[in-house]
Amino acid sequence: MTGDGAGALDFDKLFAARLHAARARPYLATALFALHAMESRRVPTMAVDRHWRCYVSSGFVDRTPVEELAGVWVHEVSHLLRDHHGRGDRLAREQGLTGPGERLRMNIAADCEINDDAFGDGLLKPEGAVEPGDLGLPAGLLMEDYLGRFGLGAGTLHLAWLDCGSGADGLEREWDLGPDGAHGLTEQERDAVRFRVAQGITGRPGSAPQGWERWAEEAFHPPQAWRELLGAAVRSAASGSGAGEDYTYGRPSRRSAGLPGLVLPSLRRRPPRVCVVIDTSASVSDAELGSALLEVAAISRAVGGRRDLVTVVACDAAAGVAHPLCRAEGISLLGGGGTDLREGFARALSTGPRPDVILVLTDGQTPWPQSRPGCRTVVGLFARVPSYREDDPDYVPDRPPSWARVVEIG
Repeated sequence: MTGDGAGALDFDKLFAARLHAARARPYLATALFALHAMESRRVPTMAVDRHWRCYVSSGFVDRTPVEELAGVWVHEVSHLLRDHHGRGDRLAREQGLTGPGERLRMNIAADCEINDDAFGDGLLKPEGAVEPGDLGLPAGLLMEDYLGRFGLGAGTLHLAWLDCGSGADGLEREWDLGPDGAHGLTEQERDAVRFRVAQGITGRPGSAPQGWERWAEEAFHPPQAWRELLGAAVRSAASGSGAGEDYTYGRPSRRSAGLPGLVLPSLRRRPPRVCVVIDTSASVSDAELGSALLEVAAISRAVGGRRDLVTVVACDAAAGVAHPLCRAEGISLLGGGGTDLREGFARALSTGPRPDVILVLTDGQTPWPQSRPGCRTVVGLFARVPSYREDDPDYVPDRPPSWARVVEIG
């Protein structure tokens, strides 16, 4: 699907479609009307840049019904609200994803995140719009999750035309006006739009699909530098030598060729397993426990999006059951007593299968295991002012042991 040699852009039809979109999705109205539309003969359909400009093909508008155009408006503004350009840039840096093919995969993955609940209520699915089911993928996942579940090939050949612009994957296009061009929003204005949309969603619970409610909750808890450090520490531990490695005879070692009659196993790398131990003692606040749950979902993305490989243990003076991660908000964090994370480590290490990485979220006021566990350890340490015991004014909590990678939280 490409633009053609049609005449001038029909702004009346385009803006009628935007109004239709705002009526169908009133919680997105602020964002929809913040987009500045401009004609471009270089875009296939409609595309956005990170500065909230919407580039539109006049031929596409001419041949597309208003109800479908309304769906495209919702689709494009969703890329910007969900920061697909920023997330695409981070994925490119962290995973070395370069070239137009990888950016196309990001665009497809971002579309899957959006399109599973974008249409309906008078918004028609546009021709060629990709949904997770079209690729044999489940609905309800994030761009990062989808990206690791498909590659380019015969099944995606029909999507080669897809281009939602730099606002969908972070890579600037030849038609972008850039940060100094006309009609772009400043960073402060973009943040204000996101806040207004999130405020509208949280102010009327149940008025938006679950994916948007999740986004609105995270919009009020924006990522901070320590979150990136924590994610990087987990990824580093999970990708280190020995983590997620095992021997298998399913693919014999190449050295077997030099030893006739013997079959040697090869070293296979599997996705790493992570156990998150959360300190639920009385010294950890409800806000910190809420922050810990937000991190659990982010941790699953940091190790490739496989939530079935992440378990959670709540621990105060005793350790609870190791919960598999389905939805972070469904995990019960019980506790409120003293703290002994040695119990949490013991529970994590007894969980089958054994984890490759243990991540501990704590304020640090706890005894620690005397010996290094048989896997890598990352500690997210909640910020604390110096504390003491009433019966021992010289008491200072032990720092995490030297064998743990420590990230200060907050």
